[in-house]
Amino acid sequence: MFFSFDRKISSFISKKIYCNTVHSPLTSFRETKYRQQCKKQGSIIMNSKKFAVLISIVSISGFSQGMLLPLIAVIFENDGLSSSLNGLNAVGLYMGILLISPFMEYPLRKYGYKPVIVFGGLVVILSLALFPLWKSFWFWFLLRLFIGIGDHSLHFATQTWITTASPIEKRGRNISLYGVFFGIGFAVGPLLTPLVKVNESLPFILSSIMCFIAWIFILWIKNDFPEQTVETNSFLDTMKRFSSAMKYAWIAFLPPLAYGFLESSLNSSFPVYGLRIDLSVVQISLLLTAFSIGAIVFQLPLGMISDKFGRRRTLVTILIIGTTCFSFASILEAYLIGLIICLFLAGMAVGSTFSLGISYMTDLVPTNLLPTGNLLCGMAFSVGSLIGPYLGGVFIQYFQHISYFIVIAAILFVVCSIILIFGKKESRNHYLTEAK
Repeated sequence: MFFSFDRKISSFISKKIYCNTVHSPLTSFRETKYRQQCKKQGSIIMNSKKFAVLISIVSISGFSQGMLLPLIAVIFENDGLSSSLNGLNAVGLYMGILLISPFMEYPLRKYGYKPVIVFGGLVVILSLALFPLWKSFWFWFLLRLFIGIGDHSLHFATQTWITTASPIEKRGRNISLYGVFFGIGFAVGPLLTPLVKVNESLPFILSSIMCFIAWIFILWIKNDFPEQTVETNSFLDTMKRFSSAMKYAWIAFLPPLAYGFLESSLNSSFPVYGLRIDLSVVQISLLLTAFSIGAIVFQLPLGMISDKFGRRRTLVTILIIGTTCFSFASILEAYLIGLIICLFLAGMAVGSTFSLGISYMTDLVPTNLLPTGNLLCGMAFSVGSLIGPYLGGVFIQYFQHISYFIVIAAILFVVCSIILIFGKKESRNHYLTEAK
C-alpha cells in the first residue's frame, strides 16, 4: 500500500466511503468526522494497484508524445517540408492543451477523475490510429491538436488524483514517480522512429495499440471525485477560480513555465545551434540523451528531498545548480565530454522542475482548488513550450556570437530569483493558517 490507514479508516473502506467525494446530505456523524480527518490529511483512498494503473497510462502517454515529435519531423523532412512549417505542425499539440484547459474543471468535478481519463485516453488512441489514413499537413496538425486535448485531459485528471491522494509528507515522492514514468515513456518513444523505414504507418499503429492496452486497465479502477465545496457551473466560475488559484500560488506556476521553455527549446532549437557549432547529429543526440537520463535518474530522489526540506528551498537549489551547469556548458562547447557532463548534471537538477512545481502548487492552494491549480500548471508548461522554440530561434539568428546555453541559464536564473524573493513557505498549506 502506498498510503496506510488505521483500523477505523479501513472499516470505512469496506463501506466505500472516500474522502473528498460528494455524499448524501444524510451523512452519519462518524462518517463526517472521518471525512474531516481525511481532508486535514489531504488524502483520499488509493491503493497501490490504482496508483500503478495511473502512472502506467501516463508512461504510455509519454511514449506516444516522445514518438510523435521526432517521427513526424523525420517524415516531413524526408518529404522536403521546410523547417518552419515542420515546427508549426508540432505546435498543434500545445495549442490543443491551451484550448481545452479552461473547460476541463467542470467535467472533472461533475463526473470524477476516471471518466476524464477514459475520455482523454480514447481521444489519443483514435488520433494515433487515424494518422495513416491521410498524409496531409493540416490533417496531421488537427490530429496533433486532438492529441494535445486528449493528453491534457489524461494528465490533468491523473495529476489531480495523485496530488489529492498524497499525504503532505509523501507528495513530492508520488509526483516524482509520476514524472519518472512519463519521462521513461518519453525517452523510449523515439525508438520507434526507425520503423518508418519499414513502413510509415507502423509506428502510429503500434503506439495506438499500446495506448489501447493501457487504457483498458483504467476501466477496472473505481471512480473518485475532487473536493466539492463550491460548484463550478460556468466558464465565468472557472475564470474566478483561476484568479483565486493565481492569488495563492502564482509563484508555483513559474517552474512548469520554465521547464516547458527548457524542454521545447532543447529539442527544437539546440539541434540547430549544435550543427552551427560543428557538432554532428550523433553528438547532439548524445547530449540530449544525457540530459534526459539525468532527469529520469534524479527525479524521485529530488521529490523525496523536497518532502523533507521543503519545495521552495529545493527549487531554489536545483535552479542555481541548473544555471551553473548551463553557464559552464557555454564555456565548454568545444569539448564534447565536458558538454555531456554539464547537460547530465543539468538534467539531474532541473529535469524535475515541472513535477516539483506541481508539488509546490499543491502545498500552497486550498484542496478545493487543486484541479484549478493543476490546470494552470499544464497551461504554464504549454505557454513555455510555445515560446521556447521561437525565442530560441530568434536568439540563434540575431546573437550568433553568444552561446545558446546562456539563454537557458538566464531563464533559470530569473525564475530562481523570483522564487527566492517572492516564494511562499509551504508548511502545511499556508491557506490553513489564513483560515484560522
